[in-house]
Amino acid sequence: MAYDRYVAICNPLHYALVMNHKVCIQLVAASWITVVPVAIGQTWKVFSLPFCASHTIDHFFCDVPPVLQLACDDTFVKEAADFVVADTVVFVMAPLLLIGVSYVKIISNILKLSSARGRSKAFSTCSSHLTVVVLFYGSATISYLQPKPNQSEEMGKLISLFYTILIPILNPIIYTLRNKDIEKALRKLLAKLLA
Repeated sequence: MAYDRYVAICNPLHYALVMNHKVCIQLVAASWITVVPVAIGQTWKVFSLPFCASHTIDHFFCDVPPVLQLACDDTFVKEAADFVVADTVVFVMAPLLLIGVSYVKIISNILKLSSARGRSKAFSTCSSHLTVVVLFYGSATISYLQPKPNQSEEMGKLISLFYTILIPILNPIIYTLRNKDIEKALRKLLAKLLA
């Protein structure tokens, strides 16, 4: 999405040429190629552990940290490796770095525009994507990067529900709020609810 916004704002006349079907397939493939080996590595690490106690996960879904809590073995090294490699680098820092670089270029291009209306329109194009990025990465960062002793199990469950269910549900709503018809319908609905 950040690359799409970058091309739309920084190269608008070449957008259709640059963002073609082949490029979209390459972007999706690059995402999968970088994430799948990490996920396989995490799964291998988890299944190589001995489990001797309860096999019931006290969580909403089978994620690595709740499964590691069930292991009989000392999981500190595996948790540290998972934290550094998967959580921090692959899933948080690399995407945020790419998004940040694209938005630095976008903002510098927007600031070069002469008309205030043009700048406003360009910023509004990016606002929905930035909202989703902040909501998703904010909640995921709180969930995965917060030290485990500081996080209650109930809060961890609530945050994981937020970024796995609520944010994906909100995505279409956030992206369609720029649509004038949706905006009018939402205002009518709010007026009826508040009246």
